[in-house]
Amino acid sequence: MSEKRVWLFREGNAHMRAELGGKGANLAEMTNLGLPVPPGLTITTATCMEYINNGNKMPEGLMDEVKYYLKEVEQQAGKKFGDATNPLLVSVRSGARVSMPGMMETILNLGLNDETVEAMVKLTNNPRFCYDSYRRFLTMFGSVAWEMDRQKYFESEVEKVKAREGVKEDTQISAEGWKSLIPVYKQTIKEVTGKEFPQDPYVQLQEAIEAVFRSWNIPRAVAYRNMNKIDHNFGTAVNVQTMVFGNMGNDCATGVSFTRNPATGENKFYGEYLVNAQGEDVVAGIRTPKQISELETDMPDIYEQYVNIAKQLEKGYHDVQDMEFTVERGKLWILQTRNGKRTAKAAIKIAVDMFNEGIITKEEAIMQVDPYSVYQVLLPCFNPDKVKHSHKVSKGVNASPGAAVGKIVFDTEEAARRGEAGEKVILVRIETCPDDIHGMAVSQGVLTLRGGATSHAAVVAKGMGKPCVSGCEDLKIDLANETITCADGTVFHKDDIISLDGGTGEVMEGAIELVEAGIDADFETFFGWVNEIKSLKVEANADTPKDIENAIKFGAEGVGLCRTEHMFMDPDRLPWVQKMIIAGTTEARKEALSHLLRILTF
Repeated sequence: MSEKRVWLFREGNAHMRAELGGKGANLAEMTNLGLPVPPGLTITTATCMEYINNGNKMPEGLMDEVKYYLKEVEQQAGKKFGDATNPLLVSVRSGARVSMPGMMETILNLGLNDETVEAMVKLTNNPRFCYDSYRRFLTMFGSVAWEMDRQKYFESEVEKVKAREGVKEDTQISAEGWKSLIPVYKQTIKEVTGKEFPQDPYVQLQEAIEAVFRSWNIPRAVAYRNMNKIDHNFGTAVNVQTMVFGNMGNDCATGVSFTRNPATGENKFYGEYLVNAQGEDVVAGIRTPKQISELETDMPDIYEQYVNIAKQLEKGYHDVQDMEFTVERGKLWILQTRNGKRTAKAAIKIAVDMFNEGIITKEEAIMQVDPYSVYQVLLPCFNPDKVKHSHKVSKGVNASPGAAVGKIVFDTEEAARRGEAGEKVILVRIETCPDDIHGMAVSQGVLTLRGGATSHAAVVAKGMGKPCVSGCEDLKIDLANETITCADGTVFHKDDIISLDGGTGEVMEGAIELVEAGIDADFETFFGWVNEIKSLKVEANADTPKDIENAIKFGAEGVGLCRTEHMFMDPDRLPWVQKMIIAGTTEARKEALSHLLRILTF
């Protein structure tokens, strides 16, 4: 294949989304803007499809090209891949041309083995960090490259170490505790797969690249593309990027943020971070993170630098940015930026605000709002009086706005099955993962015990317009008995009804009354602009006086379709329809028809 398959970040730009995927194109653009981006390379989306169409076999010569360009990454990073004294470690991440958050695979800390981990110990004088990083790599490699069950084979062993050391949090585990997991994980990998964990970093790299290619067609990714009408032939790029570490100590951090609130649209820096953590800890919801505003207190210089970069990127991309960052020993690194997912209400407010701020044109503002999601603005919300007197059993993070009422279901497959059948269910999980997407899609709402506003549950729920409350840490879940126990002693069983307010983060007992949503000034302003440039006349499908009132309120210019049969559903009219149908004589039928004719005469 003559077409270039591997690109250094500095060779690409923001206009190469089709070739480099959204992540790769944005990393290239930020690199060329001089922002602090860890160096790396991108394997193209076309190469992914070449791999898939070739029966999941690596294209000839691809790894030679990767090795060639990786030499330049080594020079930029000042480290060498697989070196026994100063090793380069990399992340291997997916990146489709259309954002698919959390749907495909990632492997971090690649390049660690029994030799390089000891080199890292000498370099950092931080054995706890090094052994923690190695066990994370073994976990990701086993679960992603070789499809081992992460919870069963890896996370369960972490719980044993915590019990043995008498600690509650991962961050409290000692260096020896993390080190003790390494031989256990390697032995488990061998027993389950029949293969030795590869010590050769280039073998690790090829396995990881192939795993990301294959993840284009895993069930959750296919389901997401079907749901969002994304072409199955696009393929994903693979980004191989120098690792930077947010888990080396208390002068390190990692986080996810938005340049504006993606739930409300408020022009306020929004996001979360964790000190002494890797990025997976934030999005997986394993620890409940801090609000990004607290970074201004923890690391004021870093916060100021980060906010300035965020504003620069928002103005450059003419859109809200969803950014990932890491602070390694007091130095800020930007790992990713992309246009942020948002609710329909937030999208309208952001579009109006950004036009008023002179960042975008009126036409750009209109194009920013997904027409298929506008209906979310018109969905019902809870009656404030009923909420006031409700039994509030928990309050978590208001991760995705909206009102949800439904029966508690703990199992994703069951939620998917019952939701598709038309039942109103609420999916309750300790934390969601990408495999839960099909259950989330047909649930009324999502409740998680862990995670914050940028956890997987929150980001995916916002994109779906699905109410979500996350981080309800005061709830105790018993999956074996399918119960939730609240702090006040209230116990909910499977199929009990609860209500979620994704706007406030409140969880309430029973079914709270829903009321119609209102239209605000931003909605009216935005659709005033739409009316200015539209070329079609919009008329309503309305069958009753109430339908027509609503249609006019929402801007319809007339009634285009009016079905007579629906007019008969009024309680005062239906009996006459029934009399007409079952009339035993011509006279009785004429009487009923005469009555209906008077009703239908305008």
